[in-house]
Amino acid sequence: MTTWPVQDAKARFSELLDACLREGPQRVSRRGEPAAVLVSVRQWEQIERAARPSLKQLLLADAPRVDLIVPPRGRSARRLPAALC
Repeated sequence: MTTWPVQDAKARFSELLDACLREGPQRVSRRGEPAAVLVSVRQWEQIERAARPSLKQLLLADAPRVDLIVPPRGRSARRLPAALC
């Protein structure tokens, strides 16, 4: 992955875009630190599909789908139903 300083990326954006489409993802750095990555639409869609499981995958997964929070039971005596009083 090629790294482009932000000032070069701004000045030569068309070249940056062509390199992204031709060679793959391109990294943009600001003050020497990585700041962003430019990827093609096709690669971005693949990343999104991989990050978002399908409904079938969710339903067949071993992991629970929700966290069920059950409050602790109180220690007070239970009331009898009105019909039994």
